[in-house]
Amino acid sequence: MSQFEAFILALIQGLTEFLPISSSAHLILPSAVFGWADQGLAFDVAVHVGTLMAVIGYFRKEVVSLLSAWLGSIFKKQHNAESKLAWMIVIATIPACIFGLFMKDIIELYLRSAWVIAITTIVFGLLLWWVDVRATQQDDEYQADWKRSLFIGLSQAAAMIPGTSRSGATMTAALYLGFTREAAARFSFLMSIPIILLAGGYLGMKLVTSGNPVQFDVLAIGVAVSFVSAYACIHVFLKLVTRLGMLPFVVYRLLLGVGLMAFLLTQS
Repeated sequence: MSQFEAFILALIQGLTEFLPISSSAHLILPSAVFGWADQGLAFDVAVHVGTLMAVIGYFRKEVVSLLSAWLGSIFKKQHNAESKLAWMIVIATIPACIFGLFMKDIIELYLRSAWVIAITTIVFGLLLWWVDVRATQQDDEYQADWKRSLFIGLSQAAAMIPGTSRSGATMTAALYLGFTREAAARFSFLMSIPIILLAGGYLGMKLVTSGNPVQFDVLAIGVAVSFVSAYACIHVFLKLVTRLGMLPFVVYRLLLGVGLMAFLLTQS
């Protein structure tokens, strides 16, 4: 991988990881259009580190407060709104862990194709539009209970299907349950922390045991660019989502999905 390819792929990863537009749909485009090689395991680890640093850095105050309250609820039996939200994030993480453990190989074998990504990009874009139009938008993230959290967690598990979008699926589920747009986004971003941490740790272990050579300059670009782009993306999205709603992202998903289908048809 060249440094230019690393820059472009890390930029795509950072900008699409937290938007409801599917990072997998975008990461397939350079290889499909330009014939770039697969980004590889080491680079996957690098961009996971970058996006994880971005979301933790942006929500650093909330992370410290939630983690402190969560530990207090375990060791001191002290319970408050922050400890409850922290436990809801834990509950929301469980389905994706179970689903990933048992279904990862099946998804990699049968569902990781450009056609699947194109179809799911369109279908889940329409679902996001339908839910956003009908959303009551009454509750914030602190009103999540275990049933709501589990439902959002199941949507995060389903988002392992390429093209679905983890953030898109979780925001869709949260809006369906009556969260405001900002609360849905914040809950989605906060619950991304443990799942990105677990995914990055898993990929890191595979990298260590693989013995593959590492391009440290490429990895540094991957971490830095994905961090800056993801941090900026989170900030801008939270500022605009209450005013713009989800429609711009729905339109973008539809155009992307149709465009990808058209490209695939020309290649067949």
